[in-house]
Amino acid sequence: MELNSDIHETEKIPHRPKVSGVITSFNEEHNIAECIESLLWCDEIILVDSYSTDGTLEVAQQYDKVRLFQRNYFGAGAQKNWAMQHVQHDWIFLLDSDERCTPELRDEVVNLLATGTEHTAFMMNRNVYILGKRIRFSGWQHDRVARLFRKGAAYYENRRVHSVLHTSGETPILDNAIEHYMVDRSFDEYAFRLAKYGYWNAAQCWRDGDRTSSLEVLLRPAWRFFRTYILQLGILDGSLGIVFCLLQSYST
Repeated sequence: MELNSDIHETEKIPHRPKVSGVITSFNEEHNIAECIESLLWCDEIILVDSYSTDGTLEVAQQYDKVRLFQRNYFGAGAQKNWAMQHVQHDWIFLLDSDERCTPELRDEVVNLLATGTEHTAFMMNRNVYILGKRIRFSGWQHDRVARLFRKGAAYYENRRVHSVLHTSGETPILDNAIEHYMVDRSFDEYAFRLAKYGYWNAAQCWRDGDRTSSLEVLLRPAWRFFRTYILQLGILDGSLGIVFCLLQSYST
C-alpha cells in the first residue's frame, strides 16, 4: 500500500535512527489495518499473530512493510518478548492491535530520536475509547505505558495477560498519547474478554502462590466499583461510565 505524504516526510529526516514497529494479534480483522497504518512511519513492522481464524492475516499481508510471523500464544509477555527478538533495528515502538499511534506522537518520537537521547525507554499516556467515546475518568485518566525503548534494554514479565514492561533507568513521559480503542463494537464482546482475562489472571495468581479469602472475593468487586465510579470520577463519564465501571468490577 502507498504511504501518505507526511509519513514519507518523517522518513526523509537526516540521521533518524531506524525504528521497528511491533504488533501482536489474534482475530483482529476489524482493528489491524488502522493499527498497522499508524506505524507505517516505522522502518519495518513485525506482526506476531496467534493463528487468527478471521481475516487478520489477509489484511496484514496487504502491507509491504509488515513481516508476518505466526506463533502459539503462551502469554502476552512471552509473545511480545519473542517479537522483540526478531526486530532488525535499534529502537522498538510496540502497540497492541486495538491501539493507534497518533500523528502527533509519531512526529514527537521521530524528532526525539533524530536529535538523540540518553534514555533507553519512554512512557506515554494512553487515551481510552469506549464505543467511539473518550473515557476521561473511571480510573483511566492517568493510564501510562512504556512503548518506546531500545532493543535489548527492556523485557516483559512472564504473564499471560497485562504483562508489564521492565526497563532500567529513568523513563520520561512523552507529551503525546496512544489511542486505545478498548471497546469498539459491543459491551458483550468486552465482557467476554474480561471474563477470559479474569480466568487467566486467577490462574497466574494461583501459580504465584497468591490466595484470596471468600470475604475478599465478595468485597473486591464492590470496592473496585466504588473506587472507579466515585473516587476516580467515573460518574462524570455518563452512562458509559457506569457500565464500564460495573464491567471492570465484575472482572476483579
